[in-house]
Amino acid sequence: MHAGFRVGAVLLIGTAAISLSAAVLGQRQLRQRHQPLTPDTSSAHLWQTYRWSVDPDRRREAALLMVSKLDDDPARRQRLLASQGWGPSPLAAVALGLEAQAAEDLQEHQRAQQLWRLLLKRFPAEPTSAWARNRLAGLQPELLMELLNKQPGHPAALAAAQTMEPDPKHGHQGALHLARWGVRWPGTSQRLKDACEDSTAAQPTPAQRQQLALGLAQLGEADAAQRCLNNSDADPAAALAIARSHLYGDAEAKNKANQMLLQLAQDHPMAPESAAAARLLSEPLRPDPSLLDALPESLASGSAAVAAARVRLANGNNAVDVIQRWPDDPEIWQLQWDLAREALLHGDWLIATQLLELLPSGTLPDPLEARRLFWLGFSNQRVGQDDAAETIWNQLIDSQSAGYYRWRARVRLNAQTEDLALDAEPASKRFAEPLGWSALDSSDAFVNTLWRLGLNNEAWEHWRLTHAAVQPLPHPEQLVEGRLRLAIGDVWTGLDRLWRLSLRWRGMTCEQRQQLRQSQAPVLFASEFSTGAETNGLRPELLLAITKQESRFSPGVRSIAGAIGLMQLMPATAAEMAGRPLTDTELNDPGFNIDLGAAYLRTLLRIWDGNPFLTVASYNAGPGAVNTWRTTELSTAPELWVERIPYPETRYYVKKVLDNLQLYTGSTDSDCKPGRAGIRQKMSDTDP
Repeated sequence: MHAGFRVGAVLLIGTAAISLSAAVLGQRQLRQRHQPLTPDTSSAHLWQTYRWSVDPDRRREAALLMVSKLDDDPARRQRLLASQGWGPSPLAAVALGLEAQAAEDLQEHQRAQQLWRLLLKRFPAEPTSAWARNRLAGLQPELLMELLNKQPGHPAALAAAQTMEPDPKHGHQGALHLARWGVRWPGTSQRLKDACEDSTAAQPTPAQRQQLALGLAQLGEADAAQRCLNNSDADPAAALAIARSHLYGDAEAKNKANQMLLQLAQDHPMAPESAAAARLLSEPLRPDPSLLDALPESLASGSAAVAAARVRLANGNNAVDVIQRWPDDPEIWQLQWDLAREALLHGDWLIATQLLELLPSGTLPDPLEARRLFWLGFSNQRVGQDDAAETIWNQLIDSQSAGYYRWRARVRLNAQTEDLALDAEPASKRFAEPLGWSALDSSDAFVNTLWRLGLNNEAWEHWRLTHAAVQPLPHPEQLVEGRLRLAIGDVWTGLDRLWRLSLRWRGMTCEQRQQLRQSQAPVLFASEFSTGAETNGLRPELLLAITKQESRFSPGVRSIAGAIGLMQLMPATAAEMAGRPLTDTELNDPGFNIDLGAAYLRTLLRIWDGNPFLTVASYNAGPGAVNTWRTTELSTAPELWVERIPYPETRYYVKKVLDNLQLYTGSTDSDCKPGRAGIRQKMSDTDP
């Protein structure tokens, strides 16, 4: 009886254990079933979901995620996408478009046409249908006009416009379309010039010439834009664009720009372009007073930029009234810094303190607030207010993310050493373990879905169509735009957008701040940077920090001075590092350019005994010039030494590269802890 009891008990326990295991396994599978699929989902789990999930939507999502990673295998893409175009979901349209593209890649043109027709029939309003119209326009010409009219900003429409030849009936419709919707599309500049120079029956009308001139000016072709107008006056939009373009030229071009801006303001004082013209005329540190005095009073009296310019010309007189009248205007933020910097350079610590306190915490975006807090603490320390300085610098450290001024505050508080360890060190977590996938958080739910499925090009196309006409674009969507541009390989524009956004966005949530910060530190060409750093005994993050500032990771960039490639090497410097003359093709090679740039950095580090300020400044201005700037202040107050650099470009460059370095070497862990988030939100409550 006891034996039978024991056997029964064992069986009961065994059955319970099996049931418990089954329950645990079932719960695990249930969690996996409800967990969203993302680019971080393992290949094994995606395949299991694709094959065995009872949910057809999840099977399709798994297929699309696997397809997003198979650019070089059209046959497998085709197999995965087969039968995924079912139902009314927009994802069905995406699946059909991707399947049609796979058929084209496999030279199965008849099958591709069938799929394009099916896509257009079932989903005529979906962004993906633009490619169907593009592909079928050769057989159905009416689809071309439909494409240009219904989906004008879609890459499929821009590609079609690029191929359109002028004719007497439609004129230069292709060039005009590009001028309005895709001025930076490859080959647009020449198309616009050809249209401007046409004297046949297809030549553009005066109104069309204004559009063409605007496009050329936006491309920096100011002289071509003026020729296109054929001696006619530019309308406000074209005039502003042409003047902007001239501002990047020589002294004669700048003078021409100033006269155009003044004429625009006088002829159209109520136009929004005239307000922009007044800002441009006010922008120089010492603007021309005769130009400001010639502006219409109705325009000048309401312009913060003009008021700020007049304060500069008056050596700071009336600064308090002007700053307090327009505390939320970026022109005033710049005025406050210009005046405070001047006081700092002259050792007028009390004046600097008064100026820096005119705008309270929360008024400025993060990078500008970090600068304000650092120098406010610095000024307090210089007049013996050590406790106040410590409090202010701790506020900076607690409220701001990794960056140049947070680093300097930590050094001042002896919380961090001066040495940045630019020599070979174990790679930071940011470099060694690239950040995983994170949600896009667009206001468009379908864009978020495409992003989650790794379909970055499709997400960009959809976002661009739905947001192209939204002006001004809300700050959260500007963050979305920047991240999408990075994802599709438009790194130059993406980083530019994100940088500009960081200087204007106030009132961010902690998560938005974290995403903006991380998005500005992309790790591209990781293998090449790792190799170049290891070969030359450097931290890879230093190479990333330099390259981000030099070229924004664009290998084909060439500067006006002739610097080439990712790390913007002058041919003579590169030849010295390589020990032989080099071709432009060699210098445009990412790995080779990085290796030479790293070798040059290693040389500079040796020259300056590892000093980060002298090394970075020398990479921009050359060691000869930097040697003439050395003073004892470099040891006692390197922050002031940087502000005294006589080359404005180098002064900004040093701070930006060292800021980038802090960004790349900083922690990747979220700093959105409840206490810290509360501090940050409190500081942002004044944002209108």
